[in-house]
Amino acid sequence: MLNIHPQYIKDTAGKNLVVIPQKEFDTMMEAMEDLEDIKKFDAVTKKKLVFVDADIAFRQIEAKRKKNV
Repeated sequence: MLNIHPQYIKDTAGKNLVVIPQKEFDTMMEAMEDLEDIKKFDAVTKKKLVFVDADIAFRQIEAKRKKNV
């Protein structure tokens, strides 16, 4: 669990704002990036894997490379 110490303030228009120390912000951003990575990993691992022989894969890659040159 993240240990966050928010400070609540209002701007000149009366809008509520939250201020946190830079280190806590950096920790929070890193945790969100890690969560994104986990979600992407979970999505990829749910897909059924299709295996192709290496020689066929190399031919397909080479054909695609020549097509894009």
